[in-house]
Amino acid sequence: MSNTIPGAQQPLLAPPPAQLSGPRTATRSHAQTVRGLLIKIALLGVVNAIAVFAMFILVMRESWLIFAIAAVVTVIINVIYLRPGWLPAKYLAPGVFFLAVFQIFVVGYSGYIAFTNYGDGHNSTKESAIESIIANSLTRVPDSPTYRLTVVEQFGTFGFLVTDPDGQALLGTPDQPLEEVDAEEDSTGKAVSVGGWTSLGFGDLLANQGVVIDLSVPLSDDPNDGALRTPDGSSAYVYTSDLVYDEASDSFIDTTGGEVYVDGGDGAFVNDAGRELQPGWKIDVGFENFQRAFTNDDIRGPLLSVTLWTFAFAILSVASTFVLGLFLAIVFNAPHMRGKKIYRVIMVLPYAFPGFLSALVFLGLFNQQFGFFNQVLLGGASIPWLTDPWLAKFSILFVNLWLGFPYMFLICTGALQSIPEELSEAATVDGAKPFAVFRLIKFPLLLVSVAPLLISSFAFNFNNFNLIYMLTGGGPRDIEAGVDAGATDILITLVYKVAFGEGTGRDYGLASAFAILIFLIVATVSIVSFRQTKALEELN
Repeated sequence: MSNTIPGAQQPLLAPPPAQLSGPRTATRSHAQTVRGLLIKIALLGVVNAIAVFAMFILVMRESWLIFAIAAVVTVIINVIYLRPGWLPAKYLAPGVFFLAVFQIFVVGYSGYIAFTNYGDGHNSTKESAIESIIANSLTRVPDSPTYRLTVVEQFGTFGFLVTDPDGQALLGTPDQPLEEVDAEEDSTGKAVSVGGWTSLGFGDLLANQGVVIDLSVPLSDDPNDGALRTPDGSSAYVYTSDLVYDEASDSFIDTTGGEVYVDGGDGAFVNDAGRELQPGWKIDVGFENFQRAFTNDDIRGPLLSVTLWTFAFAILSVASTFVLGLFLAIVFNAPHMRGKKIYRVIMVLPYAFPGFLSALVFLGLFNQQFGFFNQVLLGGASIPWLTDPWLAKFSILFVNLWLGFPYMFLICTGALQSIPEELSEAATVDGAKPFAVFRLIKFPLLLVSVAPLLISSFAFNFNNFNLIYMLTGGGPRDIEAGVDAGATDILITLVYKVAFGEGTGRDYGLASAFAILIFLIVATVSIVSFRQTKALEELN
C-alpha cells in the first residue's frame, strides 16, 4: 500500500527526524563531547596547579603530614574525574571536599588547639622564638663600621642593599641573611641597584619610614652574629643582642647581668627567679587548659556565672518569645477578627530586620543620657539600662523578646491552623470550656509540631553572639575576673573575648577548651530534649 496521498508531492509518513539528520546530530554530539573534555581538562589543570603550588609551600614549611594528605586528595580527584563512569562520585566529591576543609578540619583543629598553649607570646615554633628574642634585644655596637645603604623592595618585601667597608655589595632581608651580589654602583662605589629589586627614593623612604627603621637584617645564619639596622635609611650599623643563645645548653645568657635563661618546659625560657623571656613557643599541654578552667579561682568563678546566665538567657528567651508568640497567634487566629492579614504583617516586621541592626538601634534607645526611653518615656530619667548588671540583663531579654516573638508567632500560627477544627467542636459539644479545649487538645497537638523548633531556638539563643556583642559587649565588666568576663556575657562571647580580646591577652588554647565545653553542653541538651519529644509523637 502506498503511503502517499494522490496528487501530493510529500510522503504521508515521514521518516523520524533522527534518520533525516543522523550525521548532523552525531557531529554535534561529538563536538559537545570534545568541548566537555576540554573544559574538564582545563578545570583539572587549574585544580592541579593550585594543589602543586600548595604542596610546594608545604614542603618549604616541612609540613609533611598535610603534604601527604594534599597529595592523596589531588590524586583521588584526578582519578574520579578522568575515569569514565563513577557519576555519583563526580557529584559528591566537591561537597565532601569542602565539608572536610571548612567543617571537619576547622572543628578538628580547634579541638587540637584546646590541648596547646597557643596564644599571645606562644604562637610560633621554638626556632622562631629564639630569633625573635635576639631581634628584640638588639643594641648598637659602639664602634660599629658604617655600611652605606640603599633600601630595596620586591613584591612588598623590603631589604637592605649595602656596601660594606671593604667595598663589597651585599643584599639581605629580615628572613634572608646578607649575601654578596652583583650590583650597579654610583661614582662613589656605593651599590645603588640590583636586578629584580626596586631601589627606594627619598619619597618612598618617607612613605615607609616606620617599616624601614624597624627592619633588622641578619649578618649571617648565626643570630648571635648580630644584624644591620638603619636610623635614617642611608646608613646601616651593626646591632648585637644582649642575650646570647647557647645551642649546646639550650639557654640564653644575658651579657649585661650574667643571668641564664633555660627552657622551663612550658614553652618559654625562664631564669631562676621565674622571669620569662618573650615570646615563647607553642607546645602541647594536654588537659591543662581544662584544668585551669575548673581549678583556677579567677577563671572558675566567672566561667560558672557566665554558664548559669547563658542557660537563664536561653531558657527565658525561648519561654518569653514562645508565650508572646503563642498568645498573639491565638488572638489573630480568631475566625471573626477583621484585618487579620494586616495585623499579622505588622507582627512579622521585627523579624524582617537584621538582628544586629535592631540591636544597634536599641543601643541608642537605651542610652543613659540621650536615649529615647529615659528622655521621652521616663521624662528625663537617668536609668543605667546597659551599665547596671541586672538592668543590662533585663534589657537584653527585652530586646531579644522583640526580635524573637515574630518567629514564634509564625510557627504557632501555622501549627494552630493545622489542627482540625473537628476536635475542638467535638470537645465543645461534650461540654469542655474553651481553656480546657486549648490546654487538653490544642496545646499538646501544637507541641508536636513546635517542640523541635523550640529546641533549635534554645540552641540558637545559647550561642546568640550578635545580640550580646552589639548591645552590651558582654558588659559591665567584672574587674576581679581572671578573664575578660562581664555580667551579660554568655559562653560564646566569653570564648570570643578570651581568643581575640585585648583585656587579658589572646589565649586561643583556653578559648578552644571553652568552645569544646559549649559543644558538649549544647549536644547533651539537644539529645535529651529530642528524646523527650518522642513522647509527644504518640499524640498523632
